[in-house]
Amino acid sequence: MLMSIILTGDRPTGKLHLGHYVGSLKSRVELQEKHEQYVMIADLQAMTDNNADIISTNILEVMKDYISIGLNPDKTTFLLQSAIPELTELTFYYMNLVTLGRLERNPTVKTEIQQKNYENSLPMGFLCYPVSQAADITIFQADFVPVGNDQIPMIEQTNEIVRKFSATYGEGIVKEAKAVLSNTQRLVGIDGKAKASKSLGNAIILSDSEEEIRRKVFEMYTDPNHIHVSDPGKVEGNVVFEYLDAFYEDKNHLEDLKAHYAKGGLGDVKLKKLLNQTLQDFIAPIRERRNALNDADMKNILLSGTKKAREVAVRTMKNVRSAMKINFFEQH
Repeated sequence: MLMSIILTGDRPTGKLHLGHYVGSLKSRVELQEKHEQYVMIADLQAMTDNNADIISTNILEVMKDYISIGLNPDKTTFLLQSAIPELTELTFYYMNLVTLGRLERNPTVKTEIQQKNYENSLPMGFLCYPVSQAADITIFQADFVPVGNDQIPMIEQTNEIVRKFSATYGEGIVKEAKAVLSNTQRLVGIDGKAKASKSLGNAIILSDSEEEIRRKVFEMYTDPNHIHVSDPGKVEGNVVFEYLDAFYEDKNHLEDLKAHYAKGGLGDVKLKKLLNQTLQDFIAPIRERRNALNDADMKNILLSGTKKAREVAVRTMKNVRSAMKINFFEQH
């Protein structure tokens, strides 16, 4: 029986954080056991809104995060986007299959344009991000793509492009993919104002020190009206409870804590101490594994995986060019 193919990845704009783990890293570790999985470091896509030094510095940092959380190079193929030129080629072809208006209507893109204040100076590379992502997914013939809810429009746009390609050039060359959603919602940032983000500086990094974790936990937004321990507190929108939902394993105890907090008599400090210990216990072994890794090994793993992935990309592009009749010298 053939295994399904998984394609996922991250932009190397900084070390990965707990939001990444909840959103997709955890599911990737599980998926690699039963599927053929490709994990891409999307350095070209990162260039749409980051400088080259940041990207270059973080490629191996992201690789260390991958290995330290349990992704296994014997089970997962890691690849560097810029080292596979066929991805850029396929992106160019796909650009003829999608309109400017459709890209501008993509909800994920619209949100990120607002977040980055690109309304009046929008780079075309950023606007065409969904097209590049469609090339990434389809060149490896991915069946499934692990994503958060906010990325579902990207998969929908990928499948629209696939259908347009098939209608124009023939069926069976590239195929549609399905989103695999995490069981946990994306983590909110410690400030409670937006999702956890490297760029916003409101995330707990997977390699944070004990002191950094403690500081961030005790800075977390709770309920501003919960002034005294005896006051009833609000659970919904309380960042501490959101993180406990994601990482505290004793769910029955957690429900008791929520009821106690809502009734009054449970202080924020006690909750934050519990969360701090929970996250310290979770991150400590990840940090220990990460500290034992070296750049040379990470580079070799990435190079080996990229060579393997490019062989797949080359085969797909040979079929794409043939279907599009742009293999002139092979025909004549």
